[in-house]
Amino acid sequence: MRALLQRVRRASVAVDGQSIASIDTGLLLFLGIHPHDNRDIARWLSDKVLNLRIFDERGKMNRSVLDVQGGILVVSQFTLYAETVDGRRPNFSLAASRDVAEPLYEYFVELCRAKSNHVETGRFGAPMEVSLINWGPVTLWVDSAERKKNRVAHEERPSAHGTPKTSHGLRPSGTRLSGQADKGKA
Repeated sequence: MRALLQRVRRASVAVDGQSIASIDTGLLLFLGIHPHDNRDIARWLSDKVLNLRIFDERGKMNRSVLDVQGGILVVSQFTLYAETVDGRRPNFSLAASRDVAEPLYEYFVELCRAKSNHVETGRFGAPMEVSLINWGPVTLWVDSAERKKNRVAHEERPSAHGTPKTSHGLRPSGTRLSGQADKGKA
């Protein structure tokens, strides 16, 4: 799952020219869903975005949207999974199909509503007009795939000597401390 978060003073969404949802201070959250996403990922992402400390407290980002009792406007956006490297037309093959994405979107919204009374939504799959007044601006990208990469990166982080460590803290076999010369070579 991918979420594009924007801290806002106000945000609203309209379908067919009619406003269907709006929030005041809070988060505008665009949500994209991958075919391999599941409820565990939805739980992780909802917890992450609801508790990110991106609201000011005395000049420092130290409060979450829950802490400030801010609104949350969740808008489905399959285009967050666009591939744009090749050609000039975006490829959306990495976005989940509607039959996979819609139930996960609804579940994600349900998780948010379980923790906040200020959750609004767009209309899944509909062409929407989204308006916002960005505050900061503060715009963040949260991708559930990154948590796997970060785990691997932390497990293989360099030791104090500059050599990578395995998850158990030992250097992989065959690596030397930096500055250590090969024996038997001039």
